[in-house]
Amino acid sequence: MKMQLRTILCCALAVFATAGCDVDQTKEGELPDVDVEVTGDPGQLPEYDVEGPDVDVSTETKEVEVPDVDVDMKKTDIEVPNVDVDLPDDNE
Repeated sequence: MKMQLRTILCCALAVFATAGCDVDQTKEGELPDVDVEVTGDPGQLPEYDVEGPDVDVSTETKEVEVPDVDVDMKKTDIEVPNVDVDLPDDNE
């Protein structure tokens, strides 16, 4: 149960982190002229400033009602696996 909760929390944080980004283009892109002989400036890709959201994760204590269960323990015999490994001799 604890692993499932962690997985769900990580997925939710990833969704919020990518969906909450503020992306501003800071420079226009430019492609070179299509020519067999390219000289000089090969062009440039656009630049972006990406600012992710601030995420604060904390815990708090809440009072909830849970059932009060009394469990009586007793000893019993059950079958458990028994693995016996015989390694071959080095001389054979």
